[in-house]
Amino acid sequence: MLLCDVGNTNIHFYKEGMTWTKPSSIKNISSIEEEFYYICVNENLKEKISSIEFAIDLEPHFNLDTIYQGLGVDRIAACSAIENGIIVDAGSAITVDIMANGIHLGGYIMPGLLALQESFKNISSRLDIRINPNVDFDIIPQNSLEAVSYGVVKPIVMMIEETKKDKKIYFTGGDGKFFAKFFKDAIYDSSLIFKGMLKAVKDMRIEG
Repeated sequence: MLLCDVGNTNIHFYKEGMTWTKPSSIKNISSIEEEFYYICVNENLKEKISSIEFAIDLEPHFNLDTIYQGLGVDRIAACSAIENGIIVDAGSAITVDIMANGIHLGGYIMPGLLALQESFKNISSRLDIRINPNVDFDIIPQNSLEAVSYGVVKPIVMMIEETKKDKKIYFTGGDGKFFAKFFKDAIYDSSLIFKGMLKAVKDMRIEG
């Protein structure tokens, strides 16, 4: 079974426990020669993919219990994989969602690391600095590199920590492993969205 998670920048593929990534383009989708299930947040590709004969859109087949309006299908998929806990998908944006007994209680969105890094460059060329992944929260910064890294990373970690409290926390996404290291007993799962997609496929087949 082939699964495709189509994002704005990349397409993530899953088959028999193996994952790989290609740039988001209709060429990288239309070259697929077998039936596949997909979710898509890329508005430029959504209509083109839906016209492919053996492409099956999973979005209508999720049954997440939530009152949140406009929840993206990628967040729905990740939340569908978790009964209880906090789900942090750290990619271009950082999304934080709360699940309790299979019910989605809500969540919020923050800019991702790259977006924040780019925003500093737009303020001043002197702040065109790569974020230091080893920033130390216990030391007051004494240079611009540490100051930018501290100012970007610590508020995100503190906000997630305030949301987490005593709940289990799951990280996914390109920067998920980076943020997971700041939390004791955090679980990093790069295939969390695919687990939710697999659950949707299973439920769809049972209902069908």
